[in-house]
Amino acid sequence: MKELFFLVVVLYASYAVMAKEVSPKVQIYSRNPGLYEKPNVLICHVSGFHPPEIRIDLLKNGQEIADAKQTDLAFEENWHYHLTKHASFTPKEGERYSCRVTHVGKTTTHEWDADV
Repeated sequence: MKELFFLVVVLYASYAVMAKEVSPKVQIYSRNPGLYEKPNVLICHVSGFHPPEIRIDLLKNGQEIADAKQTDLAFEENWHYHLTKHASFTPKEGERYSCRVTHVGKTTTHEWDADV
């Protein structure tokens, strides 16, 4: 009987940990220093989130960058997930680049800052 009780407690605790909703941490940056008119790679790294359902969009002036690539979804030992999306770009003065993340119905947008 003790074993059954212990098993139920462990299963409940595991479910409680996995059911917890955790908002993503978002980092947007470029591979090289952000200089205008220099080819570069825009990167959006999203980590520490749960559940795994998420959408990441890289944007140029509010429009989705069509040729962006995304890594496979991966997770840490605590069942929090991470994902990275990237696209080649050549920043120009006056253009805005950003990363839009939608997780469990909540959308946030994070702006990239050039180093100039």
